[in-house]
Amino acid sequence: MIIEQTIAYVKQELAGAEGGHDWWHYRVWKAAKQIAEKEGADIFVVELGALLHDIADSKFHGGDDEVGPAKARAFLLQLSVEPAVVDHVENIIRHISFKGGKEAATFSSPELSAVQDADRLDAIGAIGIARAFNYGGFKNRALYDPAIAPDLNMTKAQYKSSTAPTINHFYEKLLLLKDRMNTPTGKAMAEERHQFMQQFLDRFYQEWDGQE
Repeated sequence: MIIEQTIAYVKQELAGAEGGHDWWHYRVWKAAKQIAEKEGADIFVVELGALLHDIADSKFHGGDDEVGPAKARAFLLQLSVEPAVVDHVENIIRHISFKGGKEAATFSSPELSAVQDADRLDAIGAIGIARAFNYGGFKNRALYDPAIAPDLNMTKAQYKSSTAPTINHFYEKLLLLKDRMNTPTGKAMAEERHQFMQQFLDRFYQEWDGQE
């Protein structure tokens, strides 16, 4: 019942959200369950963490990283979810984000690993490509500018405020994710998606240069 109530809540809250972060982003929920089952993580915590992980993404809330955890906590307490589970889910949401990949982890658990891997899987492969360009269009960013090189040494603040072309995002985040997967299951699932992105980029540059 709690999972069903959470699904209904997330669908309601994300109605009309940006296309890469709307309800359908909850492909993460499906992938997280698969990973959790193979890795022996707590399925209930994983499901709640995956469903609520982007309930208030900081990108759409002035960069405030605490809106999402607080909103998820308030919702779960209304459902009388066990406090230890609420705390765990809140920590998953607080620590799941890539954030430029420069900060040391201050929280870890098998459940966070499963949800984070699932979220990263949704950022790569065919879906990841579609989401990257959808968000780039949402932010009115250029597709590509050969004069603007990717920046692999951004701080968290620089990463969050970047206005670079969408192609740069592949090098600044998406192509890095395969080697940052937490679980053996996640690593295996990421391989083919990573290769697909590399093939896409090869073709993109070929067409950009007017070659056939």
